[in-house]
Amino acid sequence: MALTDEAIAKLRSMIQSGELPPGSRLPTEPQLAAQMGLSRSGVREAVKVLESARVLDVRRGDGTYVTSLAPRLLLEGLGLAVELLQDDTLLEVMEVRRMLEPVATGIAALRVSDEDLDELGRILDDMRAAAGDHEKLIQFDTAFHRTVVAATGNETLTSLLDGLSGRTVRARVWRGLIEGNSAHTTIEEHHAIYLALRARDQLLAQASALLHVNTSEAWLRAVLSAPGADEAS
Repeated sequence: MALTDEAIAKLRSMIQSGELPPGSRLPTEPQLAAQMGLSRSGVREAVKVLESARVLDVRRGDGTYVTSLAPRLLLEGLGLAVELLQDDTLLEVMEVRRMLEPVATGIAALRVSDEDLDELGRILDDMRAAAGDHEKLIQFDTAFHRTVVAATGNETLTSLLDGLSGRTVRARVWRGLIEGNSAHTTIEEHHAIYLALRARDQLLAQASALLHVNTSEAWLRAVLSAPGADEAS
C-alpha cells in the first residue's frame, strides 16, 4: 500500500472510530506522522485528498479540522461528476433517478409540511410564467424537486438526488421539451405531483413522480439522439 493510501486509511479509521469526531481538530502534521508511524509527506498528501473529499477542512494559520461529515458535504462531488458524464452514462443516471425519485416523492407525501406545499405552489406559478424560458425553467425545476425531496427529512437522499439531477441533465431535457412544444405538458406533471402531495396520497404521489421521470428520460433520449446532440447543453 502506498504511503498516502495508508495515511488515508488510518485517518479514516480514526474518524470512524470516534477518535477524531466531527468538528475536532487534528494533531499537527509532525504529531500525526509520529502517531501513525508514517512520513510527513504521506500525511500531508492524505490530508489534501481528504480535504478535496470534504472530510477535512484545512484552515490556514489555524489547523486542520474534521468537517461536520454531513451528507450534503460528502456527496457534493457527485453533482460535479454527473456534469462530466457522457451521453450513455447520463441515461444510466436517469435510470437511477427513476428508481429513487418516485419513492422519495411518495415518502414526502407523508411528511410534507403546509409551508413546503405553499412553496411548491409558488414555484409552480413561476414555472407557468416562464414556460418558454429555458434558463428559468431549469432554476424552478431544480427548486421544485429539491423542495419535494427535502420534505422527506432525509438529508442523504436529498443530497444524492440533488447530485443525480445536475444542471446538464435538466438543461438537455428542458431544451428538448421547449423545442418539442411540450413544456406546458411537463409543467402540468409537476402540478399533478403537487396535488398528490397536498392530498397526502403516497401512492398517487409516487405514480405521478414516476410518470414525470419517464417523460424526462424520454426527452433526454430524444435530445441525445438528435443531430448536433454533442453541442447540446
